[in-house]
Formats: sequence, C-alpha cells, structure tokens
Amino acid sequence: MSQPKEIPKTYDPIEVEERWMNTWKKESYYFDRSSKKPQFIIDTPPPYPTGNFHIGNAFNWCYIDFIARYKRMCGFNVMFPQGWDCHGLPTEVKVEELNNITKNDVPRDEFRKMCRELTLQNIEKMRKTMWRCGFSNDWSNEYITMMPEYYKKTQLSFLRMYKKGDIYQSEHPVNFCTRCETAIAFAEVSYEDRTTKLNFFDFDGVEIATSRPELLAACVAVAVHPDDERYKNLSGKTLKVPLFGHDVRIIKDEAVDPSFGSGAVMICTFGDKQDVHWWVKHKLDLRCAITLTGKMTEIAGKYAGMSSTDCRAAILSDMENEGILKRQEPLEQRVGTCWRCKTPIEILSERQWFVKVHNDDILENANKINWTPEHMKSRLENWASQMEWDWCISRQRIFATPIPVWFCNKCGEVILPDESLLPVDPTSDMPENPCPKCGSTEFTGEKDVLDTWMDSSISVLNITGWDGSGVPPLFPAQIRPQGHDIIRTWAFYTILRAGAITGEKPWDEILVNGMVLGDDGFKMSKSRGNIISPEEVIAKHGADAFRQWSASGAATGQDIVFSWNDVIAAARFQTKMWNICRFVLMQLEKGEPEDDSASVLADRWLMDKLSSTEKTVTECMDSYNFAGAILSIREFAREIFADNYIELVKGRLYGDGTGRGSALFALRTSIDALCRMLSPFTPYFSEECYTILTGKSVHSESWVDFEYEDEDARLQGELLVKVVSEVRRYKHDEGLALNALLGHVVVYTPYEINDGGDAASALNANLEWKCEKPKLIKSVSDVKFNFGIIGPVFRKQANSYMNAIRALSDDEKINPPKTVLVDGSEADVLENSYEPVFSYSVAGETVDVLTISDDVIVTVQKKI
Repeated sequence: MSQPKEIPKTYDPIEVEERWMNTWKKESYYFDRSSKKPQFIIDTPPPYPTGNFHIGNAFNWCYIDFIARYKRMCGFNVMFPQGWDCHGLPTEVKVEELNNITKNDVPRDEFRKMCRELTLQNIEKMRKTMWRCGFSNDWSNEYITMMPEYYKKTQLSFLRMYKKGDIYQSEHPVNFCTRCETAIAFAEVSYEDRTTKLNFFDFDGVEIATSRPELLAACVAVAVHPDDERYKNLSGKTLKVPLFGHDVRIIKDEAVDPSFGSGAVMICTFGDKQDVHWWVKHKLDLRCAITLTGKMTEIAGKYAGMSSTDCRAAILSDMENEGILKRQEPLEQRVGTCWRCKTPIEILSERQWFVKVHNDDILENANKINWTPEHMKSRLENWASQMEWDWCISRQRIFATPIPVWFCNKCGEVILPDESLLPVDPTSDMPENPCPKCGSTEFTGEKDVLDTWMDSSISVLNITGWDGSGVPPLFPAQIRPQGHDIIRTWAFYTILRAGAITGEKPWDEILVNGMVLGDDGFKMSKSRGNIISPEEVIAKHGADAFRQWSASGAATGQDIVFSWNDVIAAARFQTKMWNICRFVLMQLEKGEPEDDSASVLADRWLMDKLSSTEKTVTECMDSYNFAGAILSIREFAREIFADNYIELVKGRLYGDGTGRGSALFALRTSIDALCRMLSPFTPYFSEECYTILTGKSVHSESWVDFEYEDEDARLQGELLVKVVSEVRRYKHDEGLALNALLGHVVVYTPYEINDGGDAASALNANLEWKCEKPKLIKSVSDVKFNFGIIGPVFRKQANSYMNAIRALSDDEKINPPKTVLVDGSEADVLENSYEPVFSYSVAGETVDVLTISDDVIVTVQKKI
C-alpha cells in the first residue's frame, strides 16, 4: 500500500492529466531492439503535418494506442512509431497562401525550404496534441518523409523497381488536374454528382449528342453500334467536324450505347476513359485540345487561349448562330474531380512515370493478411479489379521526393545514380560519370517529383529496418491500422510495393476504422461548420473522456458520429469510478486485508463476476472490439461492483467482525483489475487511482489474468442480489426509507445459503434464509375494484354493486358467480371489474409476500 494521503472528493481530469503528462517519460514507450519479448510492430498512418491534429486523426490514434498499451501489458515488445507524410500539394498551397506567392515566384530550392520550415512548425504543434491525448508513441522511431534519411529510401525503392521493370516512363493519357497543374492517380479522383446539358447538334448530317462541345477540336472519329440500323449505310464514310473542318471517319464498336443520346458518339482525345479505350483499340490520331493549365490549345483555332468553360459557351453560341444546335436536355453525371481542389479532371496525354500494377500478386498477398473487419477486404479486391491503367507516380510539383533520374542531352539515355549516392536532386546534382551509351557529359535532370504515396507506401519497410539489402530484419509488421477511406491508396500501394521489393505481405493483419462525422451526421467540414477539434473536447472534459468516446461510439470499421453527450457520459463514468475508487481506498487505509481469498458469499460472487468480465474484456481486446471492452468494464463497475456489491458489504466493512478481511480482499482485487483493464482507454485516470492504491505505475503492470470460477457462488450470489433489490423496492413502495428498520424477513429457497449477514445488514432487517417451502396461509383480505369498468355500466348503482361483491364469500370472490343482487335485482358480474386482495400468514403472523421466482419466496413481517 502506498503512503496514506488525502484523496480528493472530486476528480479533476484536467489537473490530473496535465500532471501526469508532465511526469511520464517518452523513453518508457521505446521499442527495444535487443528484447527477447515477441515483437508487435504497428505500421501507423503518417498524417499530413497541417498543424491541426483533427478529430479523425485523434480517433484513429486512440484505436492504435489502445492496441499498443494492451499489447505491452500482454508482454509484447511494441513499436508504435510516428511518421509524417510531408510532401504534397496541401503544403505547397499553404506556403503560397501564407506568403502571397506562387511556386514559380521564387527559386525552386527557396520554395522547398519554405515548405520544410512550415512543415516542421506544424509537426511540433501536432506532437503536443498527441502527447496531451495520452498517446504512447515510440518517438525513437519517428520518421519524417521530407528528411534525406527517409526519402533516400523512397528513391532507392524507385531504382530497385525501375531496374526490375516495374517502373517505366511512357507517353500515356493520365488524369490531370489543371488547377493543381499535376497528374493524379485514379485513386486520387473523387466523384461528384453534377447536372450538365446534353447538346444535340448536326455533325455533317449525323445528329450527335455531347456534354463536352469544347472538345470538338479534339474529335478524331464518330462511333456507332454495328447493329444500329440507323447508321448501317455510313460504314467507311468520313464526316467533316463542324466549326473546325477536319475530316474524321465513322467506326463501328459494340461499346456504343444506341439508347444514349442519338446513338452516335464523337470520340475525342480525351473526354473520358472510354475515349482512351477507343483511341487505343482503333489506332486513332491524337489531338490535344486542352493545355496543362486548362486553356484551349492552338488546334482550337479562334478559341485558343480560352478556358475550357469559356470555350464551351462560345462553341454553343456559334452552333446556335449557324443553326446546327438542335436542342439541349439536362443530364445527370458522375464527374471525376481532383480529391484536393474538386476541379473536374481532364484526361491529357503526357509523358509520365508509371508503376506496373500486378493485380494478381497484390490480391494474393492481400489474402494472406487478416482483415478486421473481414468485409473491408472486398474494397481492395473491387478496386484491384477496376484498375485498368498502371499507377501514375510522377507529379508536376516541387515539394516532394525528386525522381532520381537524368536524361542524356545527346542520345536521350536514362541515367541512374549510384545507390550509394542517394539521396539526389537531379535538378541540382549531376551524374558523376559520362553517359554510358554515347559518352556525353551533358544531362538534363528530371523535374517531375514522386507521388506522395510513393513515400508513405514504404512506411512498413522503413520501420522494420529496410536498408536495401534484402527483406528487413523486423519484416513484416504485425498490424496496419488505418481508415477505410485510404484502402485503395495507402493499403493498396503498400501491398503493391512490399510485394515488389520483398515478395511478401507487409503485415500480418490490417485493422480498418471508420470516419468521424459531425454531430449533425455529416462529414466534418469547415463549410458545414461542424468541425470539433480534440483540443476543444480535452479542454472541457479531458483526454480520457475523449478516449472513452472513441472506444465506445462505433463498431470496428463503421463511421462514428461525434457526440458531446457521449463524451459527457464518459466523464460521468469517470466520476462514478472515482467515487468507487475513493471508497475502496478509504476502506483500505483503515487496514490491509488479512485474508488472501474471498470466503463470504457476496465476495465469492463478485470474484466470479470479475473473472467473467476479465475474460470478456480480454476477448474483446484481442478482436479489437473496443466498444465491447469498455461497455463490459462499465457494466461491471457500475452495476455489479458499485450498485450491488458495495451496498451489500458495507455492514461488514463498517464493522470489525468476521468477514471484513474477505470483503477488503474482494475490493482490492476488483479495483486493481478495473484500473488495469481501464488503463489502455483511460491512461491518466487509471494511473492516478493505481498509484494511490499500490504506489506503482499501472502502465508497467501486466494485463489482468484473474481466473475464478464458483458456480454455487454465482447462482446463490445472483439470488442474494435479487432478494436485496426486491426487498428494497418493497420498502420504497411502502414509503419506508431504505435504512429504516424493517422487521422479520424470511427467504425461502431451494439452497442452503449463508450470506454472512450481508442481506440483513443491507436491509436493516432480521433476515433468515430457509431451505424449505413456506407454509403460507392465504386469505382474501380486501377487494380492488376497476372503476373504469364498473362506472359506465352501473352509474349510480356502482356502490351497490361493489357492496354486493364485498358481501361474497372468500371462495366466491376468487371464483365469482355469474350474477349478484344489486338493489334487489340480479345483475351480471362484470369481467375484470374487480380482483381479490390476498393476505398471507405464517404460523399465525401476518406477512407480506414477494415472489422472486417459482421456487424463491420472501415473507416480510413488518415491525409493529
């Protein structure tokens, strides 16, 4: 027992949490590479360093921290690293905004420096929030993707995959955001429902319907279905493109939908993915009508230089003026947009770098991973089955990992750096040796940079110790926790890259959590005004209450609605737990338990319940059912421990007779187990209570391993609790205070029960347990009338009817006759118009009877 101290009456979460936050040492959570314990490595999501650790991040990290703390207590050597996915457009946009510049206004190196400085500032802010949330991160394994020691691994992985043939450069249509001025992968395309117009116009005698007239200059063919009778005579003919005058041929293809529009489709390079398929299949020309900045090219003639939106309006106006625009109809479309700025994407043909997607290999490794919940694997399988193009990994930005490639100015040979020289920046560094093909010493460095997913998709390789020399020593990681929104990106790309580099799966299992929605049920966004920050919640109710909300609010993989009421409920539970702990600790201050086991019925019952709860909580923790775990803990603490057990044993605790030691043992064992089971969820609260209880840190303790099974105690204890509860309800109904002296209570049961006097003390009654059936004498003492039935029928004769019923014999009151005399006339006895009230006696003494079950009866003889 720790030294006696004054235990505050109220629990102040803010004071307690900040005190422990400033006491704990980060070194306590470092991964020990020399440990003999089984490893448990967590491949954690590296967030963008925006400076704000938003509530979705915090929710995800709560899940990870629950796992990390639990696994440490179970004897694992845990690595809970923290990474930062620094590169990418959001940082560039923020730097431009803060400095009122564009990326082209300052030298490339200067812009990168500004991005790095902002990133480091933001990382420091987010570190503080994470520490305040009570996350037990392993900061010795922190990584920052913009740092040379990390991105040299990204470059090394690029070189290895390039030499293997898994990375190549090619002129190919790609998704392109003209606002961000960069290519994006299919996984970065989000889709929105938008209403546009379907425009029907005369295309050299053939009616065409299009939603994108601005691409008319890029038209390279007109397609019809081979079975469409309307166009059977057009085979092999050419048509002149309206407004532009170039000729295009008519082709037949079964992919054309005859029921859409006019059934004739103009193929442009490129309006959508279908245009790309037709372009490849029919070997069509390439006409690029839109630039990388969203302006019309020279092939657009007089429309050149216009934005695509302005060009559309101008072409429609000219069509109308020339009389070729026939009609317009509204059209609902699913429009592909940039996931960052929501600008509709264009499909442009550019020379880009690609990673080959071997779907069969990816799915094979995905099937070797245990998915929680299992159905989330289908999202990856569906995505893999839809992947029609390889992964475009080059980006036309600045703040990202440079692509480590030069091109020989003379012969165009691709020049790769020696791996020992990584990292390199080909825009400022130059190859050390002449071109191996032609001997030239003049080179041009690749200006494109890598997709940020190329950095984060090797996070598992980095934390498991990959240095390029083979399979990392700690590979694979044990778990990947992540949101379902990045299954098709982070999960997909990591499985792809780990398989390409090691030939193996990256993790043993993946845990997928949902997203956090605002309390209005919608995704949190600034525009909706429903954003809640973790700092705001913590400032009001503390980190532990926030963490409890994270645990109890949703099933694994499902979205969760943020609810202030749930946070408040969590804070109230902590208040309840504090009162429980305070009561127990005050009892223990009076003297340590002399007993080392539970001997009294209620104590044995509690130990059996505790063992059952520990088993349930452990099963929940092992299956990542954190809601089930926290709810089981709450149920035991509130309903079993506080509301029932403590109220039962107060008599023994306040006295100094036999049985007090057994009760103290049960109290101490229970509060010890509760603190340990709660510690992954409420690290601050549990630490405060456990330190007062034992003088030790709960986070250095092992997980609860308490086995106790006592079937007799379970059955008899439940009966004991039920009897006390029912008699207390009886006292309340009789208008008696709960501590009022009751009199003589006898419990007739089929069991021989010795409760050590707990029930008598809890009820303030002379209570006996008898293993026999009561010899009750039952008689009718009164009649209870139903005026709702009697009044409408008998009206003024109601009293006469009731008097006639009262005059019946006891047997007739129980088995009523068909009629009775009411004011001298026979009247029917109304069904359900009354019921007899019985009284009972035992050995000549009147008693009240409570029926607990078919074989358990309680008699109460009130004190006279």
